[in-house]
Amino acid sequence: MRRAKISVIGAGNIGGECARAIAYKELGDVVLLDIPEKEGVSKGKALDLACVAPIERFDARLTGTASYGDIEGSDVVVITAGVTRKPGQSRDDLVGINAGIVRAVSENVKKYAPQAVVVVVSNPLDAMVYVAWKATGFPAQRVLGQAGALDVARFRAFVAMELGCSVEDVSALLLGGHGDDMVPLPRLTSVHGIPVTDLLPAEKIHAAVERAKQGGGEIVKLMGTSAWYAPTAGTVQMVEAIVRDKKRIIPSAAYCEDEFGVAPGQRGKGLFVGVPAVLGAGGVERVVQFPLQADEKALLDKSINSVRELVGVVKRMMPDLA
Repeated sequence: MRRAKISVIGAGNIGGECARAIAYKELGDVVLLDIPEKEGVSKGKALDLACVAPIERFDARLTGTASYGDIEGSDVVVITAGVTRKPGQSRDDLVGINAGIVRAVSENVKKYAPQAVVVVVSNPLDAMVYVAWKATGFPAQRVLGQAGALDVARFRAFVAMELGCSVEDVSALLLGGHGDDMVPLPRLTSVHGIPVTDLLPAEKIHAAVERAKQGGGEIVKLMGTSAWYAPTAGTVQMVEAIVRDKKRIIPSAAYCEDEFGVAPGQRGKGLFVGVPAVLGAGGVERVVQFPLQADEKALLDKSINSVRELVGVVKRMMPDLA
């Protein structure tokens, strides 16, 4: 049986960790690519990981490269390329720099891996997924962003810390844009089936929500750079669902029009926002919709507007992508 081919663009902290996790899970052969100036990094990390295989006992071919020709035939391409946040810098501050980087990467993906499903990790996430979609010209279901998987994981971790219970027993869902504009859904958060609202006072739940929103910034302040372990875990969870056609429902930045009232009736004018999505071999196989309460819908509408404004910045910078 043919092994999947998964290419990771960007050999930095998240890219290198993605390559490691994908290989460890034997999801497929891995190509780790970076710009020519960093080819030694991509080749070195790939070689280092290849030497781990006999110890960890995984079979996966690892290739480090600066040549886009090596991603040819990829089933999944993960885009992590871009400048990471510095202390005091917001995700929005990155839009000008990273839009150009993601566009260039996406144009090469279109050329060399035209059948791939693309998972974007670069920030500001919601806008960068839009750039990748427009630059590749791929069907919207084959372009998605990793955000919700990470945001939900952070929220679950903080709830578990408050309760002193296993994170495995916490189930949660968040909607909307990645970061400060995410929409919490405490009424859909439970601990082994028990509503979290029955276990924690409102102020504790609110604190967990706010910490999840600011989780990335908290880590930047502590380390001076963006997180990579949890973002990688969320990314690889998505890659596994796609490669193994698991049909998992994972919160993802997926293309929406009528869904959740993002852009009703406006074909081709939708946005990529965080929603629960069924992920399988085709990428986003469907968005899972459910009724929202009035306050939740108001928060989601606000989040959608923030995403729309950010995408508007991209459109003004790159009018040919509008």
